[in-house]
Amino acid sequence: MQNEIDINTNDKKLPGDLAMWFFILAELTVFAILFIAFAVTKQLNPQMFISGQAHLHPIAGIINTLALITSSYFVALSVHAIKQSENTKAAQHLIIALLIACIYVCTKSWEYQVLIEAGFGISTNTFFMLYFLITFFHFMHVLLGMIILAFIAKKAANGVYKADQTSGFEAGGCYWHMVDLVWIILFPLIYILN
Repeated sequence: MQNEIDINTNDKKLPGDLAMWFFILAELTVFAILFIAFAVTKQLNPQMFISGQAHLHPIAGIINTLALITSSYFVALSVHAIKQSENTKAAQHLIIALLIACIYVCTKSWEYQVLIEAGFGISTNTFFMLYFLITFFHFMHVLLGMIILAFIAKKAANGVYKADQTSGFEAGGCYWHMVDLVWIILFPLIYILN
């Protein structure tokens, strides 16, 4: 009987905290609505969307995909390190993740600049309105995620986290993985699929 009680008390729990999971769920819901709106509008105006996609830069999208996936890998390493009470190592992994995330920020900024200089903007047509709306909304999430990563990296560098008190750290990591997941859906939907 005692062993059964011990087994039941060792159940796995979600990483991070419940408030962050509600926030992530709310954000994913908004992105889902935007993706559905994009897909439906694309079905109604296929030629406009094919023409609009021709002006995008899929190589920039691939660079951004690789940057976010690699950055998420280092965030995962940092979560593993923090659970081992390796605060300095966790902070180092987050700094690497942030530097790689800067590749995304620079590449996406360059892409916006090229499109705007070519005369494309939010008022060009429905495709570009949705393109800028969705990708800029994601861009702002990347920036927020970078602020969160910098915040938890600083706390880790200061030795704030203990092996059994990593909920805040894990919550920051979960948010970053959500940002990565959204891009993995966003990239093929907007850049590749016809």
